[in-house]
Amino acid sequence: MIVIGADPHKSTHTASAVDARSGELRSSETVSARAAGHAQLLAWGRSLGEQRVWAIEDCRHVSGNLERFLVARGERVVRVAPKLMAGARRSTRERGKSDAIDSLAVARAALREGLERLPSAHLDEQALEIKLLADHREDLVSQRSDDQRRLRWHLHDLWPELEIPAGALDRQRWLDKVSRRLARAERSARVRVARELVRAIRERTRRERELEREITLLVRAKAPRLLELPGCGPLTAAKLVSEAAGFERFSSDAKFARLAGAAPIPVSSGRTDRHRLDRGGNRQLNCALHRVAVTQGRVHPPAREFLARKQAEGRTRMDALRSLKRHLARTVWKTMTTPQTPNHQPPARTPVLT
Repeated sequence: MIVIGADPHKSTHTASAVDARSGELRSSETVSARAAGHAQLLAWGRSLGEQRVWAIEDCRHVSGNLERFLVARGERVVRVAPKLMAGARRSTRERGKSDAIDSLAVARAALREGLERLPSAHLDEQALEIKLLADHREDLVSQRSDDQRRLRWHLHDLWPELEIPAGALDRQRWLDKVSRRLARAERSARVRVARELVRAIRERTRRERELEREITLLVRAKAPRLLELPGCGPLTAAKLVSEAAGFERFSSDAKFARLAGAAPIPVSSGRTDRHRLDRGGNRQLNCALHRVAVTQGRVHPPAREFLARKQAEGRTRMDALRSLKRHLARTVWKTMTTPQTPNHQPPARTPVLT
């Protein structure tokens, strides 16, 4: 079997094929990052042997088209996280840097990690649509926050006595209040800029709420059982669905937890038996699980009891939350991979730790 490592870029893709047993280079190819180039790369890969696995460095937008092209044509594709490449580039590649050297490092990193341990690429158009909308909404929220900060400073310069509570500029009532005050002020350059910022904040708030409603409908159609989990709202469920990109590609909850950075890393030595935080994995998935854990720690009695028990054992609050996140990773994976029966009824609010 051969492993084909791919180093994707905006204009070109470079791939290197290595022997799965020895890791020796068989061949390299560079093609354009267009449909014709994808077809050329596939033909080249098929000419090398019947058994092959494509290992693509997961670079989001630049690797997505190639990944979907290969999966749609029945190719087996695994994703190699960029974090895995840091060590591979330092320790195993040839001296210097080039796309061919990087693609070879991708293939050898996949072999070193183990092809079965890496997440497989999976075609899921619904998850992709949710991801695009969720990312766009987050961009709008970030831009609105920047506008709100700038508006606050302009208002402070105009009226230092004006006190605006935290989060007030998200609400229509406060925007109306600020807008009326600006309308009565002298039309200086600062006032005109502030009025433009108010209009921009209104528009972004309106669009953000439209996107949230659209995302909620998509998540209810895609993963209704995920919304039944305590502490998991539509936006958090959207993040889990979009970043996982197909729960079926994980053969166990342990692999999903590892991707999400929710599986603790053992750091035991001698008589010391302990684990530490995993700072790797998909931090967006980790953040979503963290939001669920924090919410459950406030409002879900079984989770509150679990956290209290861990803290009574001498764990810190953050250590206890990390343990809860690991259990939540198992619950989320089981929820999304267990076949739904025709007469499925929403489960009772039972403990997450079963």
